[in-house]
Amino acid sequence: QVQLVESGGGLVQPGGSLRLSCAASGTILDIYVMGWYRQAPGKQRELVAHIIKSGDTNYADSVKGRFTISRDNAKNTVYLQMNSLKPEDAAVYYCNAVVRVTVAAGSYWGQGTQVTVSS
Repeated sequence: QVQLVESGGGLVQPGGSLRLSCAASGTILDIYVMGWYRQAPGKQRELVAHIIKSGDTNYADSVKGRFTISRDNAKNTVYLQMNSLKPEDAAVYYCNAVVRVTVAAGSYWGQGTQVTVSS
């Protein structure tokens, strides 16, 4: 059983910054991938960024150069540093992790955290 606990969402002005955190806990043997997704009203959920254990990353084109994903493997925590935020970045941001618990692996989701970008 795995739990993902997110924090860091909130209201920020355009051009501002937020740092999202997601900590995984439970009987985790390994975390293969951690990532962030977002979903705005009326839109499909989309990948924002992924990071694997080696540190390799992948970003949506819309956030490249502005967002940075990182992880602390010792703490089973992933971060999303969001800079130069734009109104179009406003969404519910969800943490996801692909985790090996025992012999089985599964994908787990956090509860989501609201990011609002408004002046």
